[in-house]
Amino acid sequence: MRTIGVFSAKTNQNHFRGERVIVRSNRGLEAAEVLVEATDHVLGQMDNPIFGHLLRKMSDEDIEDVESILRKQTENMVVCKRIIADQQIDMKLIDVEQLFGGEKMVVYYIAEDRVDFRELVKLFASEFKTKIEMRQIGVRDEAKLLADYGDCGKPVCCNTHLSKMPPVSMRMAKVQRATLDPNKISGRCGRLKCCLRYEYDTYEELQKDLPPIGSEIVTENGKGRVINLETLTGQLIVVMEDRRRVMIDATEVLTITKVGPGIL
Repeated sequence: MRTIGVFSAKTNQNHFRGERVIVRSNRGLEAAEVLVEATDHVLGQMDNPIFGHLLRKMSDEDIEDVESILRKQTENMVVCKRIIADQQIDMKLIDVEQLFGGEKMVVYYIAEDRVDFRELVKLFASEFKTKIEMRQIGVRDEAKLLADYGDCGKPVCCNTHLSKMPPVSMRMAKVQRATLDPNKISGRCGRLKCCLRYEYDTYEELQKDLPPIGSEIVTENGKGRVINLETLTGQLIVVMEDRRRVMIDATEVLTITKVGPGIL
């Protein structure tokens, strides 16, 4: 799941960004990649990180072991799907992760209802000769594991830099005047795109200085009612008393006689 954590290294070791290393986490022995030194500033940006120990830089033998695990992943998926089908369990297998140390295999799945996995875990453990962890995930996590590129042409955010999925609502799309067509504002997971969250706080802050939609205002050219906002430019689309629609700068508003409901 591309978890980010803080790992202590031996004092006589120097490690650099992008370096492939072997660590011991709360899950066991794992292959990892160094991102950045864990300074106080970096730690201040992290929310409940996991902790562990950085054991060593990957050797050529370690790299071969990792590549061997990845090659077996497809085979392991086929075996797991066969066992699930034989047991007639109503679940969708998403991914199978073999930890580097071999002491655990994590099976990621989606299921609508609660499922009794006791017999399934026994069969998996017997087949793979290791400890089995069943991990139920959602559709956003599925995209994080399997998706490649988004509509923007770049790798999906959840598959690259996002360690947690931000909450996203339809209001965020409305505030940013994004299209409300579900096909255009939904990501690879079928849910609202995470990127709708990125600029929302900025839009919210800028709108505090603008009269909400529906507000009745007074300008030097007469009275009018705000029917839309151009948030980033600080401009308003206003219907004047003579029914003309004009765009004015927010600084041209002399007073607000009635505050509108804004974006519903």
